[in-house]
Amino acid sequence: MQTRRLGRLGHMSSVLLYGGAALSDVSQDEADRSITAALEAGINHIDTAADYGESELRLGAWMPRIRDRIFLATKTGDREAGAAYDSIRRSLDRLQTDHVDLIQLHAVGTIHELDSVTRPGGGLEGAIRARDEGLARGIGITGHGHRVAAVHLEACRRFAFDTVLTPYNFVLARDEGFRRDFDALIELAAADDIGVMVIKSIARNNWRTDEPHRYHTWYEPLDEQALIDAAISFVLHRPEITGLATVGDVRLLPLVIEAERRREASEDHGAAGVDLDAVPDTGSLFERNPGRVVPDWLEHLVPK
Repeated sequence: MQTRRLGRLGHMSSVLLYGGAALSDVSQDEADRSITAALEAGINHIDTAADYGESELRLGAWMPRIRDRIFLATKTGDREAGAAYDSIRRSLDRLQTDHVDLIQLHAVGTIHELDSVTRPGGGLEGAIRARDEGLARGIGITGHGHRVAAVHLEACRRFAFDTVLTPYNFVLARDEGFRRDFDALIELAAADDIGVMVIKSIARNNWRTDEPHRYHTWYEPLDEQALIDAAISFVLHRPEITGLATVGDVRLLPLVIEAERRREASEDHGAAGVDLDAVPDTGSLFERNPGRVVPDWLEHLVPK
């Protein structure tokens, strides 16, 4: 699998980052099969979070065997310095490791949330303490929401974040305002050598209230191979993007891995014959539908 440099951290990360959200509510056997498939495909970067249900525990069972050959990232959603630091220590225990390669401030998608984590005594101070004590190599920021790219741009002006994990896909790129903010973030990241990773690369729309959720994701994902091929190629066509987090359902991981395999095998690194503008039922990922139900572990992360 292709690798790309993760900004100033220097790690050559696989362009697919294993999305630990997929392990939030699965058995260890299911997790083992999914992690095995990821490693066999060449994925060497794992991204999880304290808030992802049982994910850290499922991954922790693997760390004694694979820790020295993977880049490990987790997240804290706590906004107070002490709580964030304690959260990081708990994550290390759950992950069965003495350090992570990246600790990320989780779900910072508004200026209010950014103010909360960057103020004196905020969560950023807890992450800095963890880094200074050798519990984490780098510090990043993640988030959701329609203005999240602009918020992350401001975040990188306030503090020298090593990485950003932010939404981007073919639907969002159609929005002139979102695309403008994202491009500005990319420009700053390139100038300051910040690693840029993306989420929601195969999201097509928010779930509709009149249909059951077929996957353990808070948005409706693409689930046809040809469309996933095109969506993955669309994101990775931008060389400034280090990689994309795989989708939050273990059943879709094989399709995403296959999409990257096909992309690497094609001469133009594209998905010939697929017009993403013609994909039906696409729309906003950030407008919450009335009556929409999400898993308990995800509730506090979903934009209101």
